This record gives sequence, C-alpha cells and structure tokens, in this order.
Amino acid sequence: MKKEAIHFDDIYRILIGNAPPIFLLEVFLRTLVIYVTLLFAIRWLGKRMSGQLTIMELAVMLTLGAIICVPMQIPDRGLLQGIVLLICAVWLQRGVSYLGVKSTKIEDFTQGKLSMLIKNGVLELDELRINRISHNQLFSQLRQLNVFNLGELDRVYLEANGVYSIFKSDEPRPGLPILHVDDAEIVEKQQHAGNNENENKPLQACTNCGNVQPEQTVARCGVCGNDNWIKAIV
Repeated sequence: MKKEAIHFDDIYRILIGNAPPIFLLEVFLRTLVIYVTLLFAIRWLGKRMSGQLTIMELAVMLTLGAIICVPMQIPDRGLLQGIVLLICAVWLQRGVSYLGVKSTKIEDFTQGKLSMLIKNGVLELDELRINRISHNQLFSQLRQLNVFNLGELDRVYLEANGVYSIFKSDEPRPGLPILHVDDAEIVEKQQHAGNNENENKPLQACTNCGNVQPEQTVARCGVCGNDNWIKAIV
C-alpha cells in the first residue's frame, strides 16, 4: 500500500479492508474449513497436544497457528496451500517423534531432559541456573503443593514438559522454610512450632541451598559457601 492511500478517516478501509464486503462471508467459510482441518491435525498428533506441551510440541502448535492465518484472511491465497502446509507440519512432528523413539539423543534434543532440582532437602543450584529457575519461582510451586520447608522433600524433578514432580521424605526432618519472608506472623509461628527436639544442638539452614547443620559450627555453608543462615524448621 502506498503512503498516499493511507487516510485515518477511511473507516471503510480500516474495518473492511480493500476486499469487497462479500469477502467477509468467504472468510467465515475459510475459517470453518481450516478449523475442521486443524481439529483433525491435532487429533492426528495425539492426546499429548491437549496436555502439558514439550518444546517440540509447542513449536508445532505455534507453527500450526502461523500456517492457518494466511489462507483464512488473504483473498489471493487459496485454502489448499494452507491445508498442504498443515499436513507437512503434522508429518514433520510425527517423524521427529518416531526418531526420538529410536534415538535417546534425538529425544533429549527435541523433547528436553528431566532435571533434578532438589536432592535430600538441598537445592541443586547448578540445575536451577541451567534451567533459569529462581528460588522464588521454585518455592512458589512447592507452596502450591503444600510443601513449606525443604526438609519434607527427598527429590524434586522438573519434567521435560515443565511440570514439577515431588517425592516427599518418609519422615519429616528439619529444613529450610520456604514461607514468604514478608509474612512475618506465619514465619514466626512456623519457626516457633518447629523447635528442634535436641535443644542443645539447634539446627540452622542455609538460605541459599537449604543445607542443614548445627548452629554456629562454621561461618559458611559447606555446600555453596553462603554465610546467611536461618533457623531450620520441621
């Protein structure tokens, strides 16, 4: 479109465009055809497409969304081109999935790997950095799963599809509290309720990694080197 053809008071062009009004009916019919085709394509891709998506599945969904826009809206583009592109995208995804079944390396590259974020109540800081997950992001997810201190956990995994899987300890043990620090009332209540059974050797938790050790034994954490501590709670 040339610069001279742009007029802000041209309401007809802004609302209808340069195509004749009857094209709106054609857009409806195009949308209906593409919608039905897309439903078949998603069913063909499998039930995983309606669940939590992996990296590859998300890429396919975005590709499908980009493909269907052009044949639905542009008058000089036919539907057949969009349908062929949809079929190609579906076959590409199915082909990559088949290769992933045959090769673990291809599966790890296309689907992503499982990451262990917590081991025996202690944060795996390197894994957090690799996955670009902050303490607050992880703690928020754990609080939604009714976990309030790291001592409750044996393992926490970040699955390839972005879902957190947790495995709790058989017996609760002292650990780093993950309650929000701004809620002073509940933090104080939890710390008071979580007094250690051995009062002669109260335990403290590293605020960075959750490592637990007796109070005032060393100035720095033996796991991460942090020197900030908080009372461990059960």
